[in-house]
Order: sequence, then C-alpha cells, then structure tokens
Amino acid sequence: MLEQKLRQLRKKAGWSQQKLAEKAGLSYNVVTKIEQGVAKRPSIQTMIKLAEAFGISLDELVGRKS
Repeated sequence: MLEQKLRQLRKKAGWSQQKLAEKAGLSYNVVTKIEQGVAKRPSIQTMIKLAEAFGISLDELVGRKS
C-alpha cells in the first residue's frame, strides 16, 4: 500500500525517484526499495522525511482517512 501511494504522489509531482530522494534527504536506494515493496517497514524518520518532501501529513502518506 505504501509503495503504491508513494509512487502515485511522486508521479503526480512529476519527480523521478532520484528527485524524491534529494527532496526528502534520503538515498535513492531507500526510495526505490520502498516503491518496490522490499522495505516493508521504513523507519518513522524516513516516513516523516517523505511526508515533508510532499508537504503532506503522515496520515496522508499512508493513505489513512480521518
């Protein structure tokens, strides 16, 4: 689920995986592993960086509805 949401947000922003990695302050490997579903449980710090890169909340990043 996270991999799909992350890919969707990234494509909507028009960013490559490399661009997202740079914006979030993460390595390219981390981004690709999450999108491929290899990294099943990224750290909370990684999740926060991704959410901040997109300017959204953690809830939005994981697809949680309030």
